[in-house]
Amino acid sequence: MSFFENTRKPVGLGGKLMVAMMNLGHGPVARWGLRFLRLAPNAKVLDCGCGGGANIKRLLKKCPHGVVKGIDYSPVSVEKARKLNRTAIQEGRCAVLQGSVTDMVFEDSCFDAATAFETVYFWPDLPRCFREVRRTLKPGGTILICNESNGDTDKDERWTQIIGGMAIYKDIELKACLEQAGFHEVQIRKKKKWLCVTARK
Repeated sequence: MSFFENTRKPVGLGGKLMVAMMNLGHGPVARWGLRFLRLAPNAKVLDCGCGGGANIKRLLKKCPHGVVKGIDYSPVSVEKARKLNRTAIQEGRCAVLQGSVTDMVFEDSCFDAATAFETVYFWPDLPRCFREVRRTLKPGGTILICNESNGDTDKDERWTQIIGGMAIYKDIELKACLEQAGFHEVQIRKKKKWLCVTARK
């Protein structure tokens, strides 16, 4: 397994290193994307494919009286995210679960917003995953997808060759999948090669 496979599902020591690198490396694109998500101070937010938990931390700051839950299918990521957000977990404002976005344990209509940073590349059956996220959102709730690669350059293809099971989507593909899953008001924003898509339930 190449080291870069750890971007998909971090395992072992290489995975721990990758999770730490992603927490740092994805900071700029995450901060940019979060500008497009309006949250009430007491919002309930779900971070899908939460990785090492850096964005959970940012979301907790954005809604100081809210609750942020994270889900990731990598035990290494879950462990790191729990460590990073230990205080908020102890305060009952945060929980990090191990699981897949295809089938989540959360109740219907319980979150105000859901985020997906640098993760939809690896989701199997995108419309199905989006339907599952939509199920957990309250009516009018928002999904925010933030990717460092927007599929507009040939360079993006190189990554899909290095990392098994990775797909880089163009904005129109994400829009189509979201609409297929029942979302509306899809908005697309780009900065350099970055891509941010928001949609509402």
